[in-house]
Amino acid sequence: MLSRNLRHTLRSPDTVIMTIAVPIMILLMFTYVFGGAMNVGGKYIDYVVPGIILLCAGFGSATTAVSLSTDLSNGIIDRFRTMAVARSSVLTGHVAESLLRNLITTTLVILVALVTGFRPTGDPLCWLAAYGVIALFVLALSWLAAALGLLAKNPEAANAVTFFFMFLPYVSSAFVPPHSMPAALHWFAENQPVTPVIETLRGLLMGTPIGNSALLAVLWCAGIAAVGYLAAGVLYRRKTTH
Repeated sequence: MLSRNLRHTLRSPDTVIMTIAVPIMILLMFTYVFGGAMNVGGKYIDYVVPGIILLCAGFGSATTAVSLSTDLSNGIIDRFRTMAVARSSVLTGHVAESLLRNLITTTLVILVALVTGFRPTGDPLCWLAAYGVIALFVLALSWLAAALGLLAKNPEAANAVTFFFMFLPYVSSAFVPPHSMPAALHWFAENQPVTPVIETLRGLLMGTPIGNSALLAVLWCAGIAAVGYLAAGVLYRRKTTH
C-alpha cells in the first residue's frame, strides 16, 4: 500500500508541485517579502524556518484526507476487500506515505533555507531529535486527516475540512512572537498544539530555551494521533462493512 500511494503521488504532477514547490515558495515569500519588516530579536529566517516546516507538514498531511476519500469514492476499497489484503494496511499505507513524503519535503525546505541564509546551531543529536518531533507531528496530523477523509462525503469535502491544518500555524509562534498579538489571539497562540512543537524545533535547531515545550509537544501529538487513529479505525470499519 505504501508503494501504491507513492506511485500515485509521483504520477500526479499537481501533487508533486504542491508538495515540493509550494512550501519552498512560502519560505521564500516570508523570508524576502515579509522578513525585512519583522523584528524578532535576530535574523528572521532563523526564527521563521521551524514554523515553515510545520506549515508544510500540515499542508502535506492534509492531502491524506483527500487521497483516502478518493479511494472510497472510486470503489478501489471494495476491490481490496475481495483480495488477500489486511484491512488495516489501507489506512497505514496512506499514513506511511504521508510521513515519508513530508520528511522528504522537510529536507528540501531545509536545504533551500540553508542556501538563503538559515544558520542552525544544533548538533547531529539535536537534528535527529528535531526530525523525530517532525515525524511525530506528521503522524498525528496524518491520522487525524485520515479520520476526516473517511468522515467526508467526497474528496472535495475532505479537502475543505482539512483547511484548518494550514490555518493553525499562522496563529502561533511560527511567524511572529505571540506577545505581539492582541490578548485573545495571544492566549490562543500560546495554548494551541502547534506552538510547543515550533518552540521545541526552534530550541533544538537554534539553541533557544525549550522549557516545557517538548513535553507539551509530545503530549499534544500523542493525543491527536490517538484520537485520529481510533476514529479512523471506527469510521473505516463502518464504511467498509455492508
